[in-house]
Amino acid sequence: MDLIIIGLLGGLITGISPCILPVLPVIFLTGGAQSARFEGESVPARRSRPYFVIAGLVLSFTLVTLAGSLLLGLLGLPQDLLRWAGIVVLLLLGVGLLVPRFEQLLEKPFQWLPRKEVSNRGNGFGVGLALGAVFVPCAGPVLAAIIVAGATGQIGVGTITLTLSFAIGVALPLLIFALAGRGLIERIRAFRTRERGLRIAAGIAMIALAVGLIFNVPQALQRLLPDYTAGIQQDLAEQQGDALDLGGLVTDENRELDNCTNGATVLEECGQAPAIRGIQEWLNTDDGAALDLGELRGQVVLIDFWAYSCINCQRSIPHVVAWDEAYRDAGLQVIGIHSPEYAFEKDAGNVAAGIRDFGIEYPVALDNTLSTWTAYRNRYWPAHYLIDASGTVRHISFGEGNYAATEKMIRELLLDADPSADLPAATDVEDATPDVGSTTRETFLGSAKDVNYGGDGAYRAGSADYTFPDEQPADSFALDGQWRIETQYATPEQGGAGIRLNYRAAEVRTVLAGTGEITVRVDGGAPTVIAVDGTPRSYALLKAESSRTGTIEIDVSPGVQVYSFTFG
Repeated sequence: MDLIIIGLLGGLITGISPCILPVLPVIFLTGGAQSARFEGESVPARRSRPYFVIAGLVLSFTLVTLAGSLLLGLLGLPQDLLRWAGIVVLLLLGVGLLVPRFEQLLEKPFQWLPRKEVSNRGNGFGVGLALGAVFVPCAGPVLAAIIVAGATGQIGVGTITLTLSFAIGVALPLLIFALAGRGLIERIRAFRTRERGLRIAAGIAMIALAVGLIFNVPQALQRLLPDYTAGIQQDLAEQQGDALDLGGLVTDENRELDNCTNGATVLEECGQAPAIRGIQEWLNTDDGAALDLGELRGQVVLIDFWAYSCINCQRSIPHVVAWDEAYRDAGLQVIGIHSPEYAFEKDAGNVAAGIRDFGIEYPVALDNTLSTWTAYRNRYWPAHYLIDASGTVRHISFGEGNYAATEKMIRELLLDADPSADLPAATDVEDATPDVGSTTRETFLGSAKDVNYGGDGAYRAGSADYTFPDEQPADSFALDGQWRIETQYATPEQGGAGIRLNYRAAEVRTVLAGTGEITVRVDGGAPTVIAVDGTPRSYALLKAESSRTGTIEIDVSPGVQVYSFTFG
């Protein structure tokens, strides 16, 4: 029952998320509009068509997700073969809607069937099958767990139950949308004589979706639109079962990770390292070639899960870079798994800019679907997994700190792999990890997980006028002026907008995007102007020798998006 509830909730959240938008026109027109009927006349499609379209989508999506990777792997076929097959079918059906004679050609091979019709005028089940093969919803904790199970072949009753409930959860909002589309068409008299026009519109929508999928337009759209379901997804992730602070779906591949103790000071035996999977793109490798852990046997591997705008990762990365430089020639292979927290962190150009800023030379994999993140049952930025020369995970460390112990174990594993290795002296990078509770909590301005708001009145999504309070609590922020609050950020709607931040830290940074500038006054000092160049990244507001309390006032120009404040 827990699996069913989690799957349904995960599917429902996905079914109303931004990444569903590219599919909606096809669902509206092929599932809803073409099943509309009027008094004495009807569009030639079954009344049950919306249900068949969604049923086909659920079946196809479930089979492709669970068995697709496994089957293609056994046959030695490309992993995206089924997706391309679905795109081709969508193109063919779309052209058939536009050109009736072509539609007749499509029907000819199936004329031996009792129902001599496979066109888009029938029950729509075939359309649903094609949509399910190409339908890749937003990555979330439930879907990521399902993908891991399917990719590893660990498909049991629990996984099938979770997948079916997730698919049904996604399907419910889509079915409601299709039925709403049918109702809308039936209420507009002008559509009574527009059956041909509806077919043409459906064909164009289907072809547009297929072309968009070819050029990855849905992913670009997802990056442009704020994910207003992110907060709910995070809450759902917290409800999933954990083991020793590990998240994700437990499989035979990753079960023994439980043997590791977070932040241990001695090596442990934690099973074979899960494979790196679901990577959109590799950076810092020859011609973008992928790395395979199986081919790295004989080397010690350090996997670092990070995100380029994460303040915790920014303090951790200098240690990882130093380890790479010091021990690369001695047999250490560092692999950065970039698992995004924000939508803008999925952009390869943004990640590449972050790599340059941090001086990272080791390979970085873009884990935009959180597939590898989930395979390792990870839940933290940063997280370090140390793997010995035989491919066994020997150490796990979540969050900042524990650097000296991690480096000591790196050196130990390198000598185990090659006793004659000539190791350099240990690295000397200052540990800037703040004491727990010694700084202001990370502060988000988006409505999905706003934290530390200290202004008057409610803080919610939408446009509103704000005023600084007469008394503002410590460790809080307040707004002044007219602001629009989106899911992941806040942005001024006109000039004269400001932020007042009461902080407790030695270092304060903010994640900004858009185009414009901010003017910063720290503790009443002289103003400093910072230009925002469009690329979402972290900007320093304060860097002091020691922790202190104070107030930062920021004037924000229209066009600038303020995501968060982080403290060190």
